[in-house]
Amino acid sequence: MNWLWSNLDRVGELMLVHLALSVPAIILSFVVSVPIGWLAHRFRWSRGVLLSLCALLYAIPSLALFIALPPVTGLSLRSPLNLVTALTLYGIAVIVRTAADAFDAVEREVLQSATAIGYSGAGRFWAVQLPLAGPVLLSGLRVVIVSTVSLATVGAVIGVQSLGSLFTDGFQRGIQVEIVTGIVATIVLALVLDWLSVVLGRVLMPWSRPGMSAVRAASPIAVEKAEAA
Repeated sequence: MNWLWSNLDRVGELMLVHLALSVPAIILSFVVSVPIGWLAHRFRWSRGVLLSLCALLYAIPSLALFIALPPVTGLSLRSPLNLVTALTLYGIAVIVRTAADAFDAVEREVLQSATAIGYSGAGRFWAVQLPLAGPVLLSGLRVVIVSTVSLATVGAVIGVQSLGSLFTDGFQRGIQVEIVTGIVATIVLALVLDWLSVVLGRVLMPWSRPGMSAVRAASPIAVEKAEAA
């Protein structure tokens, strides 16, 4: 335990670095995956192709992807941007299928009603389809959060500083406390980000809260129907 008390500053610094690597990748993967998932939902002929490509992408070993990206992107192997790019690709591979399923889960009658009361295609997507798909999208985002925080540790093998550096350094120096600290810190960071995503989801999507079926029913379409009546 003496090592931990003597290196708390370093652990805190590496947690911030790990956070800076993980959060952009999580956000980017979510932003990119939603339209891809919508395309897979909207154009059925593309669904098999898109989901298969994502499955193949996730099958690539992380270390191999880190090494293969620089010739394509022009980034240095040890650049944090190289690691963020790889993590983003893995996040996309994870959440695209969930995004497609989320849009599939929105009832067709609801969409038809939205069109009937005058929603344009874009308006229907933003005001009806995306909000109703939100709870399922959030479940996919939570998986991406945990997987991204975990995979970011592998970057230490190619020289990118993160909590994974505690694994490699502890292994090389035979300091078990350092290794355990890295593991615990990674788990704590993943749990905190997951908890924050749940809190944010409840704030932005109150209809997804347990026992809020009445609120869920009061979607924009239901409200407009009630006003018309």
